[in-house]
Amino acid sequence: MTGARHMNRSSRLCAWLAAFAVLMAFSAAFAQDYPARPVRVIATSSAGGTSDIFMRALADELHKRLGQPFIVENRPGGAFNIGARACAEATPDGYTLCIIPGEPLVFNQFLFKSLGFDPENGFAPITQLFFITQALVVTSALNVKTLPELIALSKAKPGTLSYSTAAVPLGVYIERLKQETGADLVKVPFRGGGEAVTALLNGSVPVGFYGIANMRPQLESGAIIGLLVDSNQRSPLFPSIPTLTEAKQNLPARSYFGLLAPAKTPDAIVSRLQAEIARIVAEPGFRDRNFVERGLEPVASTPDAFARYLKEDRAVSEQIVKESGLQPQ
Repeated sequence: MTGARHMNRSSRLCAWLAAFAVLMAFSAAFAQDYPARPVRVIATSSAGGTSDIFMRALADELHKRLGQPFIVENRPGGAFNIGARACAEATPDGYTLCIIPGEPLVFNQFLFKSLGFDPENGFAPITQLFFITQALVVTSALNVKTLPELIALSKAKPGTLSYSTAAVPLGVYIERLKQETGADLVKVPFRGGGEAVTALLNGSVPVGFYGIANMRPQLESGAIIGLLVDSNQRSPLFPSIPTLTEAKQNLPARSYFGLLAPAKTPDAIVSRLQAEIARIVAEPGFRDRNFVERGLEPVASTPDAFARYLKEDRAVSEQIVKESGLQPQ
């Protein structure tokens, strides 16, 4: 009897292994045939934004390699939550992807009482695409060239120098700087990044922390002066601007975009997409045009590495929101 039970267990195990092998073979074959029709890519920003322009360039390359169009669909608004929710709710068949920044993936769950989607379990990470190189800048009218000079000027003219930033971590950095140095800078909130950059360029808010590519013409002309960049290395676009590390400064978190799919999208499809994207990102011409020239730092991580990064960044984000004093809306 014992022998019979053992044989039954062995038979069930063999049957399970055989079924698993068939499933893996089917999955691999399915991925090889993918895509069989156009793929929709939801962008959480407006047309013409950094991620939109980048995704369209990447979509062209994926079309060439995989034989089907990758069609970008813009779903802006709601602090990126609208597009993220549309992605999370889509059918997980590989025919809906999304390019999403860190905010709806790790920050917004601590800033909003309800998101309408699960940022931790609602997505299948494909790859972290890039970091955005951000620069702390001032208008040339302030006549300062370094961070210590800005701090000194703010103390000499208390309550008169205002600043704005493009993301919560950048604002937390400046608030920490104020506490540590006694700098007197007044935060000015804006509803959108375009409005904030306009205020910087017209001089009404003379200090800002934004994506370096958004200010490239003004930095090149000298209308605004770069004091620091948040990247680990100096930007190829503006190698004269020092990094935060060189200035012995720390940024709590960086801005980035990743490519994701709805949760339960087949692993074989996720792996194939990541592999193709990694090959595209490795091409020197693509890197120069779509990363270096746009002030972006390529990553192209594996799905597992991206998932680990999101988990770690979510813990950091919770602490940043607590420190900022922001309350869920």
